[in-house]
Amino acid sequence: MDFQVVVLAGGVSKKLIPLVSKELPNALLPVANRPLLSYVVELLEISNLKDLIVVVEGQDAALNVGAWISGAYADRLHVEVAAVPEDVGTAGAIRAIARHLYAKDILIVSGDLVSDVPIGAVAATHRRHNAVVTALLCNSPISGPLESVSSVGKDKTKKPGRYDLIGLDPTKQFLLHIATGAEVEKDLRIQKSILRAVGQIEIRADLMDAHLYAFKRSVLLEVLDQKCEFNSLKHDVLPYLVRSQLKSEVLLNGTPQAEENGTENGISQRNQQMLSQILANASEPTFHLRHALSTNGSDSVRRTHKCCVYIAGSSKYCTRLNSIQAYNDINRDVIGEASHLSGYSFSTHNNIIHPTAELGAKTTVGPHCMLGEGSQMGDKCSVKRSVIGRHCRIGANVKVVNSVVMNHVTISDFCSIQGSVICSNVQLQERAILKDCQVGAGFVVTAGSECKGEVLAKK
Repeated sequence: MDFQVVVLAGGVSKKLIPLVSKELPNALLPVANRPLLSYVVELLEISNLKDLIVVVEGQDAALNVGAWISGAYADRLHVEVAAVPEDVGTAGAIRAIARHLYAKDILIVSGDLVSDVPIGAVAATHRRHNAVVTALLCNSPISGPLESVSSVGKDKTKKPGRYDLIGLDPTKQFLLHIATGAEVEKDLRIQKSILRAVGQIEIRADLMDAHLYAFKRSVLLEVLDQKCEFNSLKHDVLPYLVRSQLKSEVLLNGTPQAEENGTENGISQRNQQMLSQILANASEPTFHLRHALSTNGSDSVRRTHKCCVYIAGSSKYCTRLNSIQAYNDINRDVIGEASHLSGYSFSTHNNIIHPTAELGAKTTVGPHCMLGEGSQMGDKCSVKRSVIGRHCRIGANVKVVNSVVMNHVTISDFCSIQGSVICSNVQLQERAILKDCQVGAGFVVTAGSECKGEVLAKK
């Protein structure tokens, strides 16, 4: 396929505290008892993309991620882990590793992506159209971009979140407009040149930029070099390329970006006539080519470049783990409707109980649940729609509903946990009640505590 792959694994996201820390960066956050980064790495492996650069923010986080990759994939993949400064931004991360990029086209994937969309299809679309950038778009997650976990387990009340405003051409192949973040709330403004060239634009508010891009390397590095103020691929680089596609200023391998026929500015009248003949013979000429040739009497052909999209089918799973709400949603999905992503074989009861786990008398582990290696549960416990990690010790008469319990957690008798995330090495003493809480690693919840909607973590 001749693509070079860069995985932007981030570092320690403030949006995910207290779930993450320097010891447990974003990339290693357990999702259904697997590190988050493993979902992207194995999606790439399925597409036979086995030579990766994984970019991690912060030296400590990079060392931890590198150690995990060496143990998990040493004999299967070639992975280089590159440490970059914290909070450098996605554009800054690419600048920092630019000297390691050599292929004609670069695939850049966010390390927090959980998806079953074939990456090869995105790459093929990019090559077919000779695009400068191709973005993966998918349906917006149902839960919406919420930070609270209060809606966990109440799927019927959830509505699609509004992430991006996307403008597409009638063929749904080309990206004509994108508004993200604060821009979504502003008045919609479409460039007249694009509207005249394409005729009509379809505006979509139900699609999300999945942070998976194929870039033409020379163009990407040129833009990052010339636009030093650009910090984000999504918020800066992509909108810039979309806005300028009919008045292209980018170069291709040191020469002006050309259309399908390889023309340059200053083309002769003879070549102009030849191009017109190409347009007449083309079965489906793109609006870029039509615009390039509509020169209003000038001998020169307008320079254009293409910004393409690959839209994932509605049956595909595609979302990003970039909030605590998303963490709950994705864990629920991977042991539920998207269980094929888990990498595990579910039992006839539609759950996963590790062979080394132990259950007490009259303890039930319901459908869409996972109980990890070496964990023990006492008598008369109930687990519903939850993930319990490895080597946990759970007493008697404990209820766990719509929650994630990480590794080495101790839960004493008569505790109740609902809609919460319990990080590793936490202790819950007798009769503690948690609802819609996040408990940071190593925290002790004292006996008889009743907490609702709280963040509990060591100071």
